[in-house]
Amino acid sequence: MNLASSSRDIGPKIIHETTEKIVQIRQRLQAARDQQRSYANVRRKPLEFQVGDRVAYKLELPKELSNVHNTFHVSNLKKCLSDESLVIPMKELRLDDKLNFVEEPVEIMDREIKQLKQSRIPIIKVRWNSKRGPEFTWEREDQIRAKYPHLFSNITLASN
Repeated sequence: MNLASSSRDIGPKIIHETTEKIVQIRQRLQAARDQQRSYANVRRKPLEFQVGDRVAYKLELPKELSNVHNTFHVSNLKKCLSDESLVIPMKELRLDDKLNFVEEPVEIMDREIKQLKQSRIPIIKVRWNSKRGPEFTWEREDQIRAKYPHLFSNITLASN
């Protein structure tokens, strides 16, 4: 066998092996897709609504949200138990340029001094405009005062 004839035999052999590998990869990918589809179909629950349920697929958005697409596919609907007390007026909402809800402090509820070994740190209880409803956290007074000075203009908290 000479070198020229053996190199001619290798070319078609590599092409054949590569083609077989591609077919095998495609079959495995299809099997994985089928398995995922089967799993998703088993877990999928049909949407069921009753008369009086609030169901919508086209929203009437205020002009402040004009850059939000107001129509979406009905498959995106989720059943929701509406609680009117949780509705937040649009004027109280702050959205960033990507339309993410911006949580900000609304008011200072209380003040304490946290005693450490070598120092005392003033802390304040802050009420936030959380999208999950009223939310309160304790924060360092100096950090909140630096970031949100307007919260301190209408209050007089006694220093301890």
